[in-house]
Amino acid sequence: MTASTTLLILGADGDLTERLLLPGLGTLLAAHDVDLEVIGSGLRDLDAGGWLDRVSTALDPVPADRRERVLATTRYLRADATDPEALGDLLAECRGVPVVYFALPPAVTARVCLALAGIPIPEGLRLALEKPFGTDRESAHRLNELLARIVPERQIYRIDHFLGRATVLNILGTRFANLLIEPVWNRHAIERVELIYDETLGLEGRAGYYDRAGALVDMIQSHLLAVLALVAMEPIDRVDEVVLRDAIADVLRDTAVRHDDRGEVGRRARYTAGEIDGRALPAYADEPGVDPGRETETLAQVVVEVDDERWRGVPFVLRSGKGLGRARKVARAVFRAAAPIAGLEGRPRSDWIELDLSSGEVLIGLTMNGGGDPFVLEQTTLVAKQVPGALLPYGEVLKGILGDDPTLSMRGDVVEECWRIVEPVLAAWRAGRVPLEEYPAGSDGPSGW
Repeated sequence: MTASTTLLILGADGDLTERLLLPGLGTLLAAHDVDLEVIGSGLRDLDAGGWLDRVSTALDPVPADRRERVLATTRYLRADATDPEALGDLLAECRGVPVVYFALPPAVTARVCLALAGIPIPEGLRLALEKPFGTDRESAHRLNELLARIVPERQIYRIDHFLGRATVLNILGTRFANLLIEPVWNRHAIERVELIYDETLGLEGRAGYYDRAGALVDMIQSHLLAVLALVAMEPIDRVDEVVLRDAIADVLRDTAVRHDDRGEVGRRARYTAGEIDGRALPAYADEPGVDPGRETETLAQVVVEVDDERWRGVPFVLRSGKGLGRARKVARAVFRAAAPIAGLEGRPRSDWIELDLSSGEVLIGLTMNGGGDPFVLEQTTLVAKQVPGALLPYGEVLKGILGDDPTLSMRGDVVEECWRIVEPVLAAWRAGRVPLEEYPAGSDGPSGW
């Protein structure tokens, strides 16, 4: 950790700060002794007691001396951070090296950055931005150019909290730390790869953001493409801010959407009314704050291909949705089936390896001789459990930011590549060339998917 840092949270009066950012900070401070001052700022009036209660609750797991040290200096300042003078006053309040965390909508983040570009910048200033970064490739490029006028690229942290999940980072160890998997991790042995993030949750009051984003932008354009990069990258000899991020960029530059037999790109659907685990869920179009005319999808599926020597021809299926009957959050590689074996009953099945992105479990479907009859083939599932990480995903992300280590942040060129990959899908959907299908909440999605 770097010494004497001030975490200045813009949008501290919002849901993200209370629900994710502060609890993540709590796990970080419980595990590491950090010289840290925390300042919250937002447009709403939030009295000192209310802010202190939020921070205090989040820091419950922190040892008493560290906890009291943070609580003694933390404060909430009402301010409009898009006003250059007010923003300058906020930065002047920081006693340590300022880390500005933008817990704000993308449009507001861009306006704050414009204000930053016009005022003196404290030495060592770091900027941490929440996704989505822009609304398309062009706006992401403009935002990157603006950020480059403020601080060097190394001091910009584009947050994808998926890269802070120990369960996701486990992909690196599973792939590279043994010779069981890496030699067969290629197109010669693997038939397809599935990256799936299905949720049973519905909108959960997030219409203001989600109805303008949808499943494609909310999950596939950012999180699942980041997972794809870890799954598909070439072997690396170390994990650091240069080598890992270069490997991620190399994969995504070679990635593009595959068109189906009819020339369509991707599939989209939204849930109708239904029931999940005894809980009634209204149709998405009837949720408060939703504009049905936008035809926002709650389930998206896109097939991409990585056009390099390792993966050429292998489909990568990226799927994410809400309001589904079962939660399934996995990275799964399906191997090609072996040739039939004379004298053994049954054809060898397609074996597979699956990493659970929630629990961190690694599951392997392995074809072997049957338990009852050794001349009959069957498939057995092997399970390897992972000890949960000590830090919540946002704790892991904050550890990098406060420690001046951008390894787990998204580089500017990578963000633009992610938008490039999904551009043809967004264009086809906005033009109405791909139908918006429907599925009852609590189902597995539309029939035939």
